[in-house]
Amino acid sequence: MQRGHVTTPFGRRPMTLALVRGQLETADRAPSKAIDKWKVFRDVGEAKEIFGLQDRSLAVLYALLSFYPNNELSDESGSMVVFPSNNQLSIRAHGIAGTTLRRHLAALVDAGLIERRDSPNGKRYAHRSRGGEIEAAFGFSLAPLLARAAELAGLAQQVAAERLEFKRAKEALTLCRRDVRKLLSAAMEEGADGDWATIEAMYVDQLARLVRSPRREDVAAALDEMELLREEIINRLEIQLKAEKTDANDDHNGRHIQNSKPESLNELEPLSGRDQGRMPSRKPKGIAEPLKAFPLSVVLKACPQISDYTPGGRIEGWRELMAAAVVVRSMLGVSPSAYQEACEAMGPENAAIAIACILERAEHINSAGGYLRDLTRKAERGEFGLGPMVMAALRANGGAEKRSA
Repeated sequence: MQRGHVTTPFGRRPMTLALVRGQLETADRAPSKAIDKWKVFRDVGEAKEIFGLQDRSLAVLYALLSFYPNNELSDESGSMVVFPSNNQLSIRAHGIAGTTLRRHLAALVDAGLIERRDSPNGKRYAHRSRGGEIEAAFGFSLAPLLARAAELAGLAQQVAAERLEFKRAKEALTLCRRDVRKLLSAAMEEGADGDWATIEAMYVDQLARLVRSPRREDVAAALDEMELLREEIINRLEIQLKAEKTDANDDHNGRHIQNSKPESLNELEPLSGRDQGRMPSRKPKGIAEPLKAFPLSVVLKACPQISDYTPGGRIEGWRELMAAAVVVRSMLGVSPSAYQEACEAMGPENAAIAIACILERAEHINSAGGYLRDLTRKAERGEFGLGPMVMAALRANGGAEKRSA
């Protein structure tokens, strides 16, 4: 064991057993192959959260590496100690203050990424031979980076793999949320049998429990719950659709027997040219033409508060707006039936816009549910347009800074 490689810090800085252990492990390592110092730096940056490092710590490490003359860290290059002054380090670390510099140098030492090689007086300098070669240097040793290069590369790959897994889990949750919302809307709008209001309340509750900045385990737990909810909805719809198919087959067989008589006028009389190839429209009575949704950017500028009811605090598409509207609908006390009727009369996008506008004026509206029902009745009579509501909200929020998609 090379005990001469264990040094203690200058002045009041304490020595710890962790520092002793790190220096001994560095000294006892087998000779390492040369490695690109910037490759090691990138690996440290990837795994910084494991070491509890901040971006400023990485800036200081970058500055230290810039004082190492070679691009590759190697035992054969001689001393791996760099000895810049605090002033020089501060300049290369983008003007970091002295006290901050010392704090992040200590963080790098505690993380076991660099080692102190303090001189008797605490200054940083080097002794050189007559030929200009460094014989002894006092400053910061980069030897731990070389000794731990393989470990750092493994940690970086681990973090990258976890980040990819986290990203895919969030994508899966987004898709599952979309499935649940659209399946619920289809079931409620088309009058499928079932207590869809209760299931919607469960969906809203799951959304409300999502934090703004979830961890990977939070997303995984939310995804498990959302997948169970989606499976429950699909199972209920599948049972109902199979039952309807059976009923339709029975009804078809009955009609076939009843209409098989040759004197049936319905079968013998041809359709007129106007009636051929045309199916009756199912558009609700009273609506002259469908309402048209405003551009999403305009809606969010007029109604910024609704973005606060999304897990990420940001709305980037109509799907997010409609999901947030469901949460707001529950918060405002609007019944599921009232919102369903609004979706049927206005369309789901326009119903979400109406909810967003109501949210902006919630303190001036006594009953949000009654107000929405009144708008729905006007929409069914063809007497309602979103324009005045959106423009009024846009004027009301015109003087404040807004979030936009």
